[in-house]
Amino acid sequence: MIESPTDNQNDIVTQRRDRILQIARSAGSVAVEDLADRLGVTPQTIRKDLNVLAGQSLLSRVHGGALVTSGVDNIAYDTRRAVASGAKARIGAAAAALIPDGASLFINIGTTTEAVAANFSHHRNLMVISNNLNVVDTLSAHQSMDLVSVGGKVRTVDRAVVGALAMRFIENFRVDYALIGISALDSDGTLLDFAIDEVEVSQTIIRNARKVILVADSSKVGRSAPVRVCGMEAIDFYVCDAILDAGLKSACERHGVQVIETQPSEASNATSQD
Repeated sequence: MIESPTDNQNDIVTQRRDRILQIARSAGSVAVEDLADRLGVTPQTIRKDLNVLAGQSLLSRVHGGALVTSGVDNIAYDTRRAVASGAKARIGAAAAALIPDGASLFINIGTTTEAVAANFSHHRNLMVISNNLNVVDTLSAHQSMDLVSVGGKVRTVDRAVVGALAMRFIENFRVDYALIGISALDSDGTLLDFAIDEVEVSQTIIRNARKVILVADSSKVGRSAPVRVCGMEAIDFYVCDAILDAGLKSACERHGVQVIETQPSEASNATSQD
């Protein structure tokens, strides 16, 4: 039997998409331009491939590329640190600027909240309570800061303190600000995460803060995660690289959320190409 050109083309497409999955599973995430260079095809072809793979729930499509996620399990901590690292650094600086000297605050789990903590070197007289041991390590050298580590069960994969003991510990405080990171953000403004014990701690933090600052880059928008944290009605500030989703922008406006975009023009230009 002689293979038709259509059969050959289908084989090529299948092989390329299999290769994309291999690269993604190895790295945790993929970028359109990088895949186009590696596989010798146009960015438009890669975008189509990623959309198909996302439609099959094999990848989670994000701005500029895709992430590996099953929808019920988060990607590895080291991979999360590398995703959108430049955007996270800018978000961290902008969010830290919202915190005045002498304030009290919670900082929860997440690589973006860790980026905020890295920008507190010039703050004075802060009281920081955190269930993120990476944040505790980052801030432990600051002598002008009261640093409190939340007690409870440590999740060793990312050094997060979670569970009922952590929740009871947090209930002892009422702070000025909560810095919240999340794993996924729906277009309607719903904050989502993967682990119920982590979400319950975040909800406790939100309840015990006067103002809540959400820090999340645009790669979180549209990701799939199964557990609801809260809606935009609980958020006072949303610090991001850019809001590229019209529904999310509308949700922020509807609930009076103050949005701080660290690179709106750059992200908007990139969107027109992706």
